[in-house]
Amino acid sequence: MKKEKEKARNKRKEEEEEEEEEERAARRRRSHRDASRACGGNRACDSMNDAHFPYTLGECTITLQDVAYQLGLAMDGRYVNGCLTDFHIYIEGGRPTWVWFEELLGVIPPPSQVQKFAVNCSWFQETFGECPKGADEDTVRRYARAYIMMLLGTQLFADKSGNRIHIRWLSYVARLEEMGSYSWGSAALAWLYRCMCRVANRHVVKLAGPLQLLQSWIFWRFPRFRPAGYDTCSWPLESRWSGYNPSVSEKGPRVQMWRLQIDMLQPWHFIWMPYSSLEVLHVVHPEALEPRHTALWRSVMSLIYFAVIEWHQIDRVLPQFGGVHPRPRPALNIDFLMSKDERGGDRWFPSAFQHWHLHWDTRADHVLRFDVVADPGRCTHT
Repeated sequence: MKKEKEKARNKRKEEEEEEEEEERAARRRRSHRDASRACGGNRACDSMNDAHFPYTLGECTITLQDVAYQLGLAMDGRYVNGCLTDFHIYIEGGRPTWVWFEELLGVIPPPSQVQKFAVNCSWFQETFGECPKGADEDTVRRYARAYIMMLLGTQLFADKSGNRIHIRWLSYVARLEEMGSYSWGSAALAWLYRCMCRVANRHVVKLAGPLQLLQSWIFWRFPRFRPAGYDTCSWPLESRWSGYNPSVSEKGPRVQMWRLQIDMLQPWHFIWMPYSSLEVLHVVHPEALEPRHTALWRSVMSLIYFAVIEWHQIDRVLPQFGGVHPRPRPALNIDFLMSKDERGGDRWFPSAFQHWHLHWDTRADHVLRFDVVADPGRCTHT
């Protein structure tokens, strides 16, 4: 009896300690997330490690407008979601995982090329590197599916390995004609936000996600960080830096130099509205400026990528849209969503996170309206 009471006390003590640790972790995540987003993300590259911009600059972040201009992706459309592997259970017309893989791509990867439900990118490249000349329509479609899976798995939604492609995309490439109906831009931003939040944890050493978007955002918004010799503007804007490949041997000195430059930043070092310049207007694709897409740039709404739910809180960065920053309100606390991930078995995520999907469905109702001024950065800091 005495041992049982002691055991119960120890158990309660452990539970209390776990709760305290969970609360401390939540506070750390919150501060890490805010710092990460405010400064454009920790560890955006080796030169942005643990960076905090001076208080005189205020808040800034990557928005759907940036995604549209930098990557040329559409904003309006259906959210990118569904299930991960159990297609035959949740999707009408879906098939068991590897049966569907073979039907859509015409071949099955060997076991040595598969890690759980991800296939090595090298196998995709070797198998679908070049479509044969004179190929029939079915063959062309198989190669198109493989190429799209490689593009999604290694560019927009890359994991930290950078060399594996998840089979979640089978349900999308099965309907090639519908690929253009999804909001790939909002999904990519949701994934980048989540990756930036994770890497703010000092125990995480690698950053996943669409890093070309993050790097280009930094170069366009902070001219002093741009590499020399990349003066030609092209569409999408991220392609301007396509040949940039900094030397790893200079990593240490470059980190120190950029940390010093970050500490010395002033409000005029940040370009609040880079996309209004003539060089951008000359190359921008007209479809990116369609009202149904541009309206969402100013919408405060949920961003969805399977189990990842993030928040497009542009009311805190109005100067990036030409507005004057009002007195900031407390940021929306979505710490509990940080723990939602793809572990714990497959699900139909639109049902599991239905509340947040409804936010996306009503996105047009949450578009902010505000006056545009000539110099939003100056008005914000005076």
